Amino acid sequence: MEAKKKSIDDSSDWHWWFFVAVITVLVAGAASITIWRSFHELHNRVLHVRRPFNGVTLKYSDALGISTQFFDVQKSGRLENNLIKWRGDSGLEDGKDENVDLSKGLYDAGDLMKFGFPMAFTATVLAWSILEYGHHMDEVKELKHAQESLKWITDYLINAHPSDNVLYIQVGDPDIDHKCWERPETTAEKRPTIQVNTTHPGSDVAAETAAAMAAASLVFKNQDPHYSKLLLDHAQKLFNFANSYPGVYTKSIPSIQDYYNSSGFVDELLWAAAWLYHATQDRYYISYVTVLHGNMFANWGNPTWFSWDSKLAGTQVLLSRVNFFGVKKEISIVENMNLQMYRRTAEALMCMILLPPVTSQKTNGGLIWVNEWDTLQYSIATSFLAVIFSDYMFTSNTPYIYCNGKLFEPMNLREFAISQADYVLGNNPVNMSYLVGFGRNYPQYVHHRGASIPIDANTSCKDGFIWLNSTKPNPNVAIGAVVGGPFLNDTYIDSRNNSMQGEPTTYNNAFFVGLMSGLVSFSSVARSFT
Repeated sequence: MEAKKKSIDDSSDWHWWFFVAVITVLVAGAASITIWRSFHELHNRVLHVRRPFNGVTLKYSDALGISTQFFDVQKSGRLENNLIKWRGDSGLEDGKDENVDLSKGLYDAGDLMKFGFPMAFTATVLAWSILEYGHHMDEVKELKHAQESLKWITDYLINAHPSDNVLYIQVGDPDIDHKCWERPETTAEKRPTIQVNTTHPGSDVAAETAAAMAAASLVFKNQDPHYSKLLLDHAQKLFNFANSYPGVYTKSIPSIQDYYNSSGFVDELLWAAAWLYHATQDRYYISYVTVLHGNMFANWGNPTWFSWDSKLAGTQVLLSRVNFFGVKKEISIVENMNLQMYRRTAEALMCMILLPPVTSQKTNGGLIWVNEWDTLQYSIATSFLAVIFSDYMFTSNTPYIYCNGKLFEPMNLREFAISQADYVLGNNPVNMSYLVGFGRNYPQYVHHRGASIPIDANTSCKDGFIWLNSTKPNPNVAIGAVVGGPFLNDTYIDSRNNSMQGEPTTYNNAFFVGLMSGLVSFSSVARSFT
C-alpha cells in the first residue's frame, strides 16, 4: 500500500506542476498582451493627440481687441494718443506731496484709487500673457497696444520706487474717494500717498512689484534693452527689500486693511523669485524656490485658486515651465525634484478643474463658481493657467496627465478654458456678455464713475451721486471691462449700485487678455523667455 500510495502522490505532483506551468504561461501571455495593448494605446495617444484648430478664431480676436481697451479707460496721467473719447488728463498732481511723479498708472476699478498691490499684479499677468502669447497678439495686431499698456504701469512703478527700501503703494484715500462720485478729470479732493519701508514693511506688495518688473524686463528686453535693464535692477532691489524686511503690508499699515487686505507674503516671494529666475537665469532664485523655501512656503500637493491675493497657483505653473523645458545651467538633484513638486501641484490644479468635486461646484450654465464677489476672476484666472499648461504639454509632446485613475489630454484643458471663455462672452443662461462692448447684450450700468457721468456734466464730489443713482444707462461705454459676473444661479442684476457683480477691475482684464491671447490662435510656446 505504501508503494502504491507513493506512486499516486508522484503522479499528482507531476500533474500539479504541469497545471501551474500552463497557468503561468497563460498569465504571462495575458500580461504581455495587456502590456502590449497599454503600450500601443499610449503610443497611439502620442501619435494621435488631438490638437487645436491652427488659425485665428475671429470671436476671440474681436474679444481680445475689445478687452485691451479697458487699460486705456483706466489710465491716469497726461494721456498720449488717447483712444477713449470721454477720457482726459487726470491725476497730474499725484505724488507731489512726496516729490515723486505718480501721475501715470491705472485706476484700480470703478473708483479713482491707485492701489499698488493689484496694479503690480495686473502688470505681472499682462507681461506673462505677452511673453507666452505675444506672437498671437501680433497676429491680430494687438501686441503693440498690450506693450504700451504694460509700460504705462511700469513707468509708474519705477517712480514709485525712489530708493532701495522705499515703495509707494497707494495714491488716494479710499474713505474720501468712496464718499464722492465724480470723474477723474474733475476730482479736487486730496490724494495722499502711502509707502512701505524698513519700519513699515510690505513684503507682499514689494515682491509683487518685483515680479511685475522682472516679467516686464523680459517683454522689453529686445526692443528697449536700457529700459529692460532698469526694470530688472528695480526688481532685484525690491526683492531684496521684500526678503530682508518681512511683513504684511496691511498689518504694517492697519489703516488700509479694508481694501486689498493681504493674507500673507510667502506666495509673493516665491512668485517674484520665479520671475527673477526667468529674467536672470541666476541659480540662486531656483535655490530660493526649492531647497531654501519650497518645503515651508510652496504648500506642495495642495492646489489653490489664482487671484490678486494668492499667487501659488501661478507660481506652480510658471515653475512647471522650467520642469517641462529644462534649465540652462546645472542644478542639484534636490532642486530638480522640488521643481517636479511644483509641476505635480500644478497638475493637481488641472485635475481639480476637470474632476469632481470642483466640477460639481459650477453654475448650471457651467461656470466655475468660487465666490460671490468678483466671480469671474477665479474662472478666468484658472482658465488662463489651464491654457498655458496645456500649451506646455503640447510643446513638450506630453500626451496626458493622470488624474485619479483617468488620463486627460492637453485638449481637455483647452476645452475647459474655452467653456469658461464662451460663458463670459455670452454662452450662458441669460445670454449676456460680461465683456463690455462685446456682442449685443452686455451690462449697461457698469459700476464705474467715469463711464456713468456725461463728459459735459458740471458735478463735484457729492452732487455726482445723481449719476450713480440715475435710472439711465451709462452715457459712456467702459469698453473692454470685464465685470464681476453672475450669482451662483447664473443671474446678473445690471445696476450701478450693484458693485458686487457690476464693478470691473484691471486684473480681471489682464487675466482675460491672457486667456483670449492663448485661445485666439494655436502654436507652440517659446521654450525660454530669454
